[in-house]
Amino acid sequence: MTAVSTSIRVQLTPPVQYVLRIADTCLIHAQRLAEWCGHGPVLEEDIALTNMALDLVGQARALLSHAGRLEGQGFDEDQLAFLRDERQVFNLTLVEQPLRRSSAHAPGGDFADTVLRNFLLATWLKGLWTRLAASSDADLAAIAGKAVKEARYHQQHAGDWVVRLGDGTGESAARLRAALERAWPYTHEMFKRDAVDTAAEAASLGPARDALHADWRREVSAVFGEAGLEVPADTPFMSTGTEGRHSEHMGFILAEMQSLQRQFPGGRW
Repeated sequence: MTAVSTSIRVQLTPPVQYVLRIADTCLIHAQRLAEWCGHGPVLEEDIALTNMALDLVGQARALLSHAGRLEGQGFDEDQLAFLRDERQVFNLTLVEQPLRRSSAHAPGGDFADTVLRNFLLATWLKGLWTRLAASSDADLAAIAGKAVKEARYHQQHAGDWVVRLGDGTGESAARLRAALERAWPYTHEMFKRDAVDTAAEAASLGPARDALHADWRREVSAVFGEAGLEVPADTPFMSTGTEGRHSEHMGFILAEMQSLQRQFPGGRW
């Protein structure tokens, strides 16, 4: 029987968890976008989504490597991506929600969900990278300086699609509104301040999440106006992926991502 690699345990200081939150959000978002490879509605968009997933993987790799250096046990990017258990993964819950319909009766999984989510997240990441470029951590600032250029493109590309669908046919507009209803409650987690945020802000490592809200809301509202979308009313719902408590979808994502590394520990091709 093939040995199964055991999980690693990360020592979670506030700087380590702060960096992992961003890394994990990029990684899981990339995993979901990659599911569109070979399934895009048109060839150009199939390639565009795949390229954006690759950008996000590159950002995740750089951040995971840096988190490993900060953490101090010598874990590399592959170990941090493939050998942590679910409760030690800290992505925004929004990115783990399904993007491709698994059955005719499953909610979500619409192309409108993909472009809407990509726009909301790219706008958030652009604001985050912009502020991280002034981080007291020189390595993190360097990662942000490159990533912000990619986030700007992702935001523009997804925003153009949001306007195209919202200002298109009755069917495309209805699908976009339904996608917004599914995604919006999860956006509150993007701006929830906690002790990790406060420590990062105090050390000039990076911004607290609540500091990103005003600019994000302004940019999102401007595109929504062009698309004929109304900003939904806030709800008391709060997701908790950045605390390591995830939705029912996360275990399936990790099982798919981690199975090869766990069956063949340290494998290289």
